[in-house]
Amino acid sequence: MKPHRNLKRKRFQRVTILVASFFLGFALLAHAGSGPKPTISLEQAMMKTSESERQLKDFNDRLFASVSGAPRPEDYLLSPGDLVEVTVFEAQELKREVRVGDQGTIILPLIGPIQIRGLTTNEAARKIEKAYQKKYLHDPHVDLFVKEYRGGKITLIGAMKKPGTYDYFGRQRLLDVLAMGEGLGDKAGRVVHVRRVGTDPQHPTTLLIDLDEVVFEGKSDMNIPIERGDVIYVPEAGTVYIDGAIRKPGTISIRPGMTVNEAIVEAGGFAPYAQQDKIKVVRRMAEGKRDVIQVGIKDLRAGAASGMEVKDRDVIFVETNDVKKFLSGLRLNFFGGIVGVGYEPERTMINRQ
Repeated sequence: MKPHRNLKRKRFQRVTILVASFFLGFALLAHAGSGPKPTISLEQAMMKTSESERQLKDFNDRLFASVSGAPRPEDYLLSPGDLVEVTVFEAQELKREVRVGDQGTIILPLIGPIQIRGLTTNEAARKIEKAYQKKYLHDPHVDLFVKEYRGGKITLIGAMKKPGTYDYFGRQRLLDVLAMGEGLGDKAGRVVHVRRVGTDPQHPTTLLIDLDEVVFEGKSDMNIPIERGDVIYVPEAGTVYIDGAIRKPGTISIRPGMTVNEAIVEAGGFAPYAQQDKIKVVRRMAEGKRDVIQVGIKDLRAGAASGMEVKDRDVIFVETNDVKKFLSGLRLNFFGGIVGVGYEPERTMINRQ
């Protein structure tokens, strides 16, 4: 009887071990497949995206509302190379078709060379009237018409809806030319670079303008006049690099106002083995220095760090919990009806591809 009892006992122990292994493996598999845990919900993330789109639309609406209108021919500032027709109504024999010289002058009968570069057609006509009235004609009336525009250009590049090269009409300000480019694109930043050659082509200057201060805060002095040859560059909002125990590590574009927890959601959320109380934000500081800011999941969920906006070229690194990483690699294996537990190391980014 004893051998029979021992056999039953061994069978019972074997079944118990198999059942325990099954449930243990099932629990570990469920833990490993639990997936990333975003710090905010998908609905909240979508609301943030919609808010970003609304802010962009609001910005462009204000931009178009603040411009002075489409450039008009009478606003054009004359420049070298333009072909103009000058008519003196009281003396048709003085009518001439002349090209503006390299120095910005035209030569007319009786009065000789006269400087008109940088003037509108009306201003140039009034100047010619005064020159004729001074010595030759009483109360003359002059008309100046541009037959060929050879003046300068302005260039819009970067994150705009319609970048390109446009005719320079003069008397235009920054918001006017941004409106010519149909406003900012989806990924546009809010700081515009205006590159200006000026009088020294070898040493151009670059002006940085914060558009939020111009459009939302009403700082009209920052809505600077645009000059011939200016290049207006609207860079993208910037990027942040996320690595470590993250579902989709890599580089993401920064939306205006994006915070640390929103960036984590953008990267797919935490990996199952993330050490969620050790999130490091590496930030570039002045003179090439770096600052390391550490926050945790409790801070993010409590809102203490959710207001910390990410900045261009930030690096967010989430530490790995080695125990969780080991457990996340455990897998159930079946061998002829016998349940076992195996381990599969994490795949590298190369293997995933």
